[in-house]
Amino acid sequence: MGRLEGKTAVITGAAQGIGALMAKAMADEGAKVLVTDVQDTADAVKAIADAGGTALGQKVDVTSNSDLAEMVDTAKNALGGLDIMVNNASIFATIKPKPFFEIDDDEFDLIMRVNTRGVHQVMRAIVPTMIQAGGGKVVNIASGTFYYGPPGLSHYTASKGAVIALTRCHARELGDKNIQINAIAPGLTESEGVKANNGFDMARGPTIASRSIKREMLPADLLGTLIYLASSDSDFVTGQTVNVDGGKYNL
Repeated sequence: MGRLEGKTAVITGAAQGIGALMAKAMADEGAKVLVTDVQDTADAVKAIADAGGTALGQKVDVTSNSDLAEMVDTAKNALGGLDIMVNNASIFATIKPKPFFEIDDDEFDLIMRVNTRGVHQVMRAIVPTMIQAGGGKVVNIASGTFYYGPPGLSHYTASKGAVIALTRCHARELGDKNIQINAIAPGLTESEGVKANNGFDMARGPTIASRSIKREMLPADLLGTLIYLASSDSDFVTGQTVNVDGGKYNL
């Protein structure tokens, strides 16, 4: 407990599911948290407050530069700074898997705009504040799909492969600014949204069978890695992608 004491963390896509759990985990470690999403963040903020933490909620579209400017202002003026950024906003749980030749241009562009360009826009918005503060931590949520290319998810896989690429490039460009940028690549995680999407039913059994740890992956399985990458424990780690997938894919 207390590994993020005195820090302010901002997380996107955190109204519910994995994002909300991550926000609470950072608050439990002492961070003041700005919970952002295009959806209502009230429940996620209340869960943190009920546990004795400090949090604010804000509606933020990661593809809107004006929303992102307001996000940074809120973090600085209402919570005291911006030390940790978690790029979690993404479209996944609502995707209906389909062959790549059935994915139209609009769907492809939407996935890339939110999942990939959104990370670029967030980073562009926050970097001046982190540089001025003398450093910071960024954790990007990528995906293990990049490593094995599952059928039916080519647009999503491409978008998350690009997040890994951005993680490496941004880390190179900002290493001398004391900003560490890393990514987490989760396996198929049984979030609320994934459980509700029967399009993933056929993948569950084979996914568990392919893992060294033979069980479903739960959202809580991501939290230890998140806190490590957000804390001073990872001060000499940057540009890396940590697979958290139960040993499905070994680099």
